[in-house]
Amino acid sequence: QVQLVESGGGLVQPGGSLRLSCAASGSIFSINAMGWFRQAPGKERRFVAGISLSDGSTYYADSVKGRFIISRDNAKNTVYLQMNSLKPEDTAVYYCAARSTPLIASNWHLYNSWGQGTQVTVSS
Repeated sequence: QVQLVESGGGLVQPGGSLRLSCAASGSIFSINAMGWFRQAPGKERRFVAGISLSDGSTYYADSVKGRFIISRDNAKNTVYLQMNSLKPEDTAVYYCAARSTPLIASNWHLYNSWGQGTQVTVSS
């Protein structure tokens, strides 16, 4: 089993930055791709960014492209999401997810393991 723990959420003003972290433990050898998703109240969970742990390739939702950066530190079993130029519409609970298939997927149903989520609120 894989355990994922997110951290780094909080309240930030529009235009500000936050960095989220996702630490993995347990059967980490089974993880080949990870993603960040977000869910605003009353809305469905949506893909934000994904990364392959083998070659480091990344993929972003159009809504965050150019503002967010996903990265990994394999030695620390941690994936990061650097969020810049934040907007009020970025407000949501952000979830980290992992899958064993070595392909980034934007469909949340394709991920095996999930963290508990961390709240990000962008407001003045």
